[in-house]
Amino acid sequence: MLKITINNQETQVHPGTTILQAARQLGIRIPTLCHTEKYAPVGACRVCLVEVEGTKSLVASCAMPVSNGMKVQTHSRRAREARKMVVELLLSAHDGECQTCDRNNDCELQSLAHEMGIREVTYPGEKGPKKIDQSTPALVRDAGKCILCRRCVAVCNQTQGVGGLFPQHRGFKSMIGPAFTNDLSDVVCVQCGQCAAICPVGAISEKDQIQEVWNALDDSTKHVVVQTAPAIRAALGECFGHPPGTLVTGKMVAALKKLGFAAVFDTNFAADLTILEEGTELLVRLKQALLENKPVALPQFTSCSPGWINYVEHFYPDMLPNISTCKSPQQMFGALAKTYYAKKLNKRPEDIFVVSIMPCTAKKYESQRPEMASSSVRDVDVVLTTRELARMITQAGIDFNSLPDEKMNAPLGLSSGAADIFANTGGVMEAALRTVYEIVTGKPLPFENLHVTPIVGLEGVKEASLKITGTVPDWSFLEGLTVNVAVAHGLGNARTLIERIRSNQGNYHFVEVMTCPGGCIGGGGQPRMTDDTVRLARIEAIYREDEGKSLRKSHENPDLKKLYEEFLGRPLSEKSHHLLHTRYTPKGLL
Repeated sequence: MLKITINNQETQVHPGTTILQAARQLGIRIPTLCHTEKYAPVGACRVCLVEVEGTKSLVASCAMPVSNGMKVQTHSRRAREARKMVVELLLSAHDGECQTCDRNNDCELQSLAHEMGIREVTYPGEKGPKKIDQSTPALVRDAGKCILCRRCVAVCNQTQGVGGLFPQHRGFKSMIGPAFTNDLSDVVCVQCGQCAAICPVGAISEKDQIQEVWNALDDSTKHVVVQTAPAIRAALGECFGHPPGTLVTGKMVAALKKLGFAAVFDTNFAADLTILEEGTELLVRLKQALLENKPVALPQFTSCSPGWINYVEHFYPDMLPNISTCKSPQQMFGALAKTYYAKKLNKRPEDIFVVSIMPCTAKKYESQRPEMASSSVRDVDVVLTTRELARMITQAGIDFNSLPDEKMNAPLGLSSGAADIFANTGGVMEAALRTVYEIVTGKPLPFENLHVTPIVGLEGVKEASLKITGTVPDWSFLEGLTVNVAVAHGLGNARTLIERIRSNQGNYHFVEVMTCPGGCIGGGGQPRMTDDTVRLARIEAIYREDEGKSLRKSHENPDLKKLYEEFLGRPLSEKSHHLLHTRYTPKGLL
C-alpha cells in the first residue's frame, strides 16, 4: 500500500491508483469532463488539474498514479484558477446556444461553469469547426458544441467495437467524427446512442420527434396509441428527481393518459408474444437438428435489440441465418396495433398512429426499416426516448410526482413478469427458459424464484447450462439434453462471444445479445449519466417488478392466449410469420 496525503488527509491506496481515484475514496470531488469509469484516462479536458508538492506543473489527476509519500492539494488557489481558465477556454470554442440546446440544465460544461463562478465568456473569438449531421434516423451531431473530451470515441471503439467515431485533424481544426469528417450515414454506425448517452454536452443527441407526436395528438382523424418498454418504468423517475431504480409504472401511465393518448399499452405484452414465437422457433430448430437430422443454424440468437441486428448485418453477415426471425417486441406491437387492435375498433391501419417510448435510440432507426410495414403501412410511426418523454411531460405542465397510479389499457396492456425482465441483460434468455422448459417438461424452471442466477448481473459474457429431464411425450427426443445458453451485453462482448462460437467453443443452443451495457436499462435514450451503480439500481427495480406479479411466465398470459385464439391461430402460423417475423440483409462494411 502507498501512503498519500490529499488536502492534509492521509490515506493508503493500492499501487496504480490515480490521484482522482484516491481523492474519491476520501470523499473529495475533483471535477472532470473527459474521465468516465472503465476507460483508460486520456487527460484530454484538463479540468481535473491538481497541485502536487514538489512538481513544477499542475498534473491531470485522472491520469497521474500516486506515489508513496505524495502530497496533493486539489483545491489550492493555483489549481482552482487553472481549472477555471480551462473551462473558460472550452467555453470560448463551444458554440453552445444554451438557451435552445436540449442539454440546457443537463449539461456538464454548463454546470461546471456555474460551479466555478463563470458569468461571462472571458475569451470571445473564433469558434471551432461547426457541422450539423442529421443524416441518420436516430442521432444528430453538432460539431460546434463538441469539447473534444473523447468520451464518445471511447464508448464507440472500446465498449461497442464499432469504430464510427475518431478524433480528426489537429490543433484548432480538431474535431470528433467519422473518418474523413463524413456523416454518420457514410460509415458503420449501429445507432445505439451510447455516444449520446455519454456526451457531457449537446454535441450528440437523439433526433427529437416530440413535435411529430404533438401533431398526431392534435389530428382528430388519428387514433393515437402509445406503447412503453419495460426499461422506462425503472428510469423515467430520474428525470423528475427520483433516485435510480425507482419504479414509476403507474405514474408513467397516468402521465401518458394526461398527454392525450387514446390508449396506453405495454410493449411487455409483445415481449410475452416474442417469447412464444421465439421459443417455438428454437424448439423447431432443435427438433430439425436432433430428430430430423437436418442442417440447422444453431445457436439461435435473439433479435429484439436493433443495434445488435445492425451490427450483425455489417460485421457478421454470415451469422444472419442464426438470428431469430422474430421482430422485436416494439415492431410486433406495431403490427398488432394496426391489424388486430384496429379490427376491434373497425378502423383502417392508417387510422392508427403508434408511438413507442423506448430506452433506445436504435429503435428510431428500426421503426423506419422497410421490413417493418407488415400491416400495409409503417407499423410504428414515431419513437421517443425516455428523455424525450420526460421533456414532453414537462411541456404539458404535468406535475409528474403528484400523479396517482393508473393501469394500462386492454387488450394489449397485460403482461407477465417475464416480459418485464426483457429490460435487463439476461432477461430475455431467462424469460424464454421459463416458457421453453415448461413446454418441454411440464414443470417450472428449477431455479430459485425462477431466476437463472448464472446469467444475472453485469459480467460481459455469461453462460448457463440446464439439463432437460422428464419431458412430455411430444418432446421426448430432448430427454437428457444439456441446453447451453450464453448472454452478452455491449457489442464488444458480443464480438468476443461470436469469435468464441466461430472457434467451436461453448456448443451453445441459444444466445442473447443486448446492444447496450446492462441491457435496455442502460440504453442510449435513458437519463444520463448511466454508470454501473445506476445500471444495478435499475436492474434490481426490474426484478422487483417481475417478482411482484402473480403472472410471471409469458405462456400463461390470458390476453395472449386470446390473441392466438381470435387472430393468430398458433405460434409460427402463416399469419404470425407475416406480421411478426422478418429477415435481415447483409450489409458488409462500408
